[in-house]
Amino acid sequence: MSDGAVIIKKIKKGGGDGHHGGAWKVAYADFVTAMMAFFLLMWLLNTTTPEQKRGIADYFAPASVSPTNSGSGGILGGTEMGEVGVKQKGAAAIVERLSPENPRVAETEQATNDPQSAENPELSDPSHDAMQKAQAMRDNAAFQAAEQSIRQAMQEMPELAELSKHLIVDQTPEGLRIQVIDQEGRSMFEPGSAVPNPRAKALLRVVSKVLASLPNRITVSGHTDNTAPPPGLDNWVLSSARANSARAIMQESGITTDRIYQVAGKAGSEPLFPDDPTMPGNRRISVMLLREAPVLPPDHTL
Repeated sequence: MSDGAVIIKKIKKGGGDGHHGGAWKVAYADFVTAMMAFFLLMWLLNTTTPEQKRGIADYFAPASVSPTNSGSGGILGGTEMGEVGVKQKGAAAIVERLSPENPRVAETEQATNDPQSAENPELSDPSHDAMQKAQAMRDNAAFQAAEQSIRQAMQEMPELAELSKHLIVDQTPEGLRIQVIDQEGRSMFEPGSAVPNPRAKALLRVVSKVLASLPNRITVSGHTDNTAPPPGLDNWVLSSARANSARAIMQESGITTDRIYQVAGKAGSEPLFPDDPTMPGNRRISVMLLREAPVLPPDHTL
C-alpha cells in the first residue's frame, strides 16, 4: 500500500426493527389516563343516588337564563317588577329552588305557626332551648363531680369503706339519685324504728357534705319492703318517719332548709327489686338532687 492511497470505510446502519422515538409513550399514557377517568366516572354513576344526580345536574344548570321570550334588554324588560318578567322569574326562581332551607329558620317558622307556641312564647324562643341545653350540661357535669366526690370520700375513710355496698348513686331524668339501702343482715334502721343507726348516720353525713356545695333542691323519700310491719305500725307511717329522720341529719350536716323540697314516705310502692319485693335492698332512703334551676336566696329581689 502506497502512502498516497485513500481508504474509504462504509458503515452499514441497523435495520428498521429499532424504536421510532418516544411519541408512542405519550400516546399510551393519554390512553391509560382516559381509561382511568372513564372507569372512575362509571363508578361514580353507580354509587350516586338519583337525588344526588339531580343535585349535580342542577348545580351545573345555568342560573341566569330567563324563561321569558321577550327581546327587550332594558332594566324592566318591558314588564313590571312582579310575578312576570326577566327581573323576577329569571335567576331568582332557580336560586330559590336550589338553595337548601335553613333548618333554624324552618324551626322558627314552624314554632311561630304552632298555636301552642303562640300561647307560650318560651316554646318558640331558640335562646330558651339553648339555655335548657346549657343547664342540662352543667347539671350533668355537677352530678358527675358529686358522684365522684362521694365515692372518693368513701375510699378515703376506712371506717366507711365497708359501707360502700349500702350506697347506690346514679343519674335519672329527675336528677342525681343517692340511695342508702339495707343489706342482708345489715340494716340501716332497727326493725320498726325510725331512728337511723350509726352506719346510716355516717353515710348520710358524707352525702350531705358533698351535696351542700351544690345549689339544687333535694327530695328525701323513705321506702320499706312489702313484709307486714310489726303490730301497731304502718309501712306508710314508718317510711315517712324514716325519711324525716334522714332529712334532719342532712340539715345538721350542712343542707339548708330552703333546699329541702319534699320529704315523703312511699312504703313498698316503689321496690328497688320488683321481682322480689321482700328483699332487704327495698328498704332504703332515697335522696334526689333535682335537675332544675338553682334556688334563689330568700332576700333575692328581681
